[in-house]
Amino acid sequence: MADMLEVKDLCKTYVVDKRQNNVLKNISFTVEEGDMVAIMGPSGSGKSTLLYCVSGMDRPTGGEVNFDGENIGNYSEKKLTEIRRNKMGFIFQQMYMMKNLTIIDNILLPAVENIGSKKSHREKVERAKELLHKMGIPEVADHDINEVSGGQLQRACIARSMINQPKILFADEPTGALNRAASTEVMEEMTRLNEEGCTIMMVTHDSRVAARCKRVLYLVDGTIVGEYKDSGDVNTSLADRERRLNNWLMELGW
Repeated sequence: MADMLEVKDLCKTYVVDKRQNNVLKNISFTVEEGDMVAIMGPSGSGKSTLLYCVSGMDRPTGGEVNFDGENIGNYSEKKLTEIRRNKMGFIFQQMYMMKNLTIIDNILLPAVENIGSKKSHREKVERAKELLHKMGIPEVADHDINEVSGGQLQRACIARSMINQPKILFADEPTGALNRAASTEVMEEMTRLNEEGCTIMMVTHDSRVAARCKRVLYLVDGTIVGEYKDSGDVNTSLADRERRLNNWLMELGW
């Protein structure tokens, strides 16, 4: 498959009190269309910074990020905003939603703001309802955000991230604020989205979550020190995949 994301010699440096903090150091990797990649590593290793830089939410200090064949570093802030809204989806650990809107209206918000879309409002509403059904939560459409469980709210956030049919989905600790049962529900939905062709790149500290991914990049002090690839055997259980991944992580000092 073609590369959807190509990262070349990516660097990110912050200057605090006249001291340089090199958070990312010459990172290079690719993400193919249809891939599902996890970024793991110790706290402070640069995982979230990497996700933000490759998704255009932050500007790298050096290197290139080529998305869908174009270097997004050359884009203006306005162009980057359009790309993030129309071609990328985002899920975060903190489930940000507008408190004065219902669940379905929150899901619709990125589509309503997409003024370049040729879809009618009715088509956008139908798309939102379809996504709620896909996520298994059609009954919460008209609920306020404080009337649903954490797992339901995160699945609604996934639906919102998919409303404009993005080419890639970025997730920063998407299960970090959930209990184990809700985490499993959310990851089952994300796995299904990937099986349907959605490219996913996520940061996680949870090996149970990472075991569902096809690849794992391990980051230490802003550098990729290892890459794990799943065997791809459909007969392998999730428990076995998790065990193999944990063995690999232990070898790297996890």
